[in-house]
Amino acid sequence: MPAYLLVGYSADLLRVLDGFLAPDSVLVMDEPEVLAVRGARDRTGEIACFADVLPAPVQTDADRLPALVAPPPGVSAVLPGNDYGVVAAAVLADAWGLPGPGAEAARTFRDKRRQRRLADEAGIPQPAWREVSDAAEAAEFAAGCPDGFVLKPATLQSSEGVLVLEPGADVAAAWRHTTARNVIGGTMRLDGAPSPCLAERRLLGEEFSVELLLRDGAALFCNVTAKRLLGGVHPVEMGHVVPAPPEGGVRESLNASMLALARASGFRTGVMHGEWIIEDGMPHLVECAARLPGDQIHRLIELAYDWDLLRNWFRIAAGQEPAAAPRRPQGAAIRFLGVPPGRVTSVSGIDEARSTAGVRDVAVSVAVGSHVEPIRSSWERSGFVIATGPDGRGAERTARAASERIVIATEQDALAGA
Repeated sequence: MPAYLLVGYSADLLRVLDGFLAPDSVLVMDEPEVLAVRGARDRTGEIACFADVLPAPVQTDADRLPALVAPPPGVSAVLPGNDYGVVAAAVLADAWGLPGPGAEAARTFRDKRRQRRLADEAGIPQPAWREVSDAAEAAEFAAGCPDGFVLKPATLQSSEGVLVLEPGADVAAAWRHTTARNVIGGTMRLDGAPSPCLAERRLLGEEFSVELLLRDGAALFCNVTAKRLLGGVHPVEMGHVVPAPPEGGVRESLNASMLALARASGFRTGVMHGEWIIEDGMPHLVECAARLPGDQIHRLIELAYDWDLLRNWFRIAAGQEPAAAPRRPQGAAIRFLGVPPGRVTSVSGIDEARSTAGVRDVAVSVAVGSHVEPIRSSWERSGFVIATGPDGRGAERTARAASERIVIATEQDALAGA
């Protein structure tokens, strides 16, 4: 009998859960179209913990879910499997009397406009911003940003449609790109009305994320991750370091800012993953999600702290006690692979990367004959290397050195030139 309801289908997350959850213990709820497109029901045999699917209007009618879906027998926890399940999971947890962030907090962290309003009201530093409805409004905002501006969809994930633009950039072309990404749809979300868009002043400084686990509003665990971003127009994350190097009290100020954001939102129980940029020595909010961090950050935390964020999140969601506070951490880092767009002609160096001392995992997601798109979101990266070390800097050096051993050659093809 399922003990957990995961709202938002994620095969990758289910495979990780398979490492510690009992067989047939996870029921997955998502939109019927998403479940069908992803072949979710076909995976129930290959992932032992995956019991069954429950089609429901997760994205299109989350507020009515308690009237449409009765609590499944035996389910003691409801958790989001991705961004698009955050609100529905919180609504159901509230309705069924189970631990969760609270529906209002969940709504705040699924919509970047609401986050901006909350931060303004709470006095949390963040960039100047404006909701924009067309290219003319975006250009008007950009005219007041001498260091450039950011154009982003308000309700998408994985950097889809996000652009960092220099002064004088072609705002009309940027608007076309961002709004086109809005309606791509895909395997996690439905096609539908375009996401609202925000224009924001470009922040200048180093970027970090903060991972926070709370129970009844009290922090049980807080980690700061240093981020390495792709330069240029598309700010895709190409590396993470856990924990962030302890320089100038940055970790302490980030922890305090994240806790202030959690308190302002009324967030109760669950995981928060917030992104911040240090500008003029002060954390400024980029955005925040009310779900597990992506990009393997939960694995880096487990390797660094010998403490499992994912497992302890499931424990508190089911009303159980978490494991003891983590010990003093070592370092862990991930380096993502990026290659020139085109058709892959050769892949080499994978075994050499795996044999590098300190490397914990290597994954390459392309093969000879694959077509590689330019990196415009997290989905276009070509793999990763994870490594550990005595501290974050050491782990990052190892991950970088191992990733450089992997050589993926490409050539231009008809698709790449399209």
